Amino acid sequence: MDLFGKSNDWAEKLEPILKKYKGKKHPLEYQNLYQLVVMVVLSAQDSDANINTIAPPLFKVYPNMESLAISNVEAIISYISKVKNFGNNARWLIEISKIIKKDSNIPLTMDGLIALKGIGRKSANVIMREAKMPAVGVIADLHVIRVAPRIGLITETKDGIKAEKQLMQVLPQEIWGKIGMAISFLGREICRPIPKCIECPIKEICLYYSKIIK
Repeated sequence: MDLFGKSNDWAEKLEPILKKYKGKKHPLEYQNLYQLVVMVVLSAQDSDANINTIAPPLFKVYPNMESLAISNVEAIISYISKVKNFGNNARWLIEISKIIKKDSNIPLTMDGLIALKGIGRKSANVIMREAKMPAVGVIADLHVIRVAPRIGLITETKDGIKAEKQLMQVLPQEIWGKIGMAISFLGREICRPIPKCIECPIKEICLYYSKIIK
């Protein structure tokens, strides 16, 4: 039993947002798997909008893993200095490129991805979702961490790993690959820090909304 009902009920309850955001591409404006991996690493502590702005000049000079692998930290920093944690990000990208060597070697398994510096479960779930790989987890970004407790899916936590674990416990596995980004898009567009509940397609099953209207 979860906070709101049986786990197999959630697929039906969340169907409106699964339908609303079905197939919607991640907000990172990548063109290929290499760009996605780089942008996911850079966006870990920064906004997707900022990464979309700084990425084109970076990719013009470094169009693939091979070009990144023969560069150095100082050179990379000159392109990503406006990104939070740019020093570590530059080191991680160089290390990733030297391990992977070429784009075709980019792993698409959870174990393979999280073995790379700068890529945790959240980032790996995003990469696997965008690459249309079978889901082995649920994306739990900052929007999901805010929204899921409001709905009544999980208890409040600031820890993405704990949030993902709870989501995996209460959600049927067949929707894992879709529901994380659906909740994230809901959080980006409607269930903001100050939520626009009246616009929400799942307000009728939302714990937070039920308390507001009492």
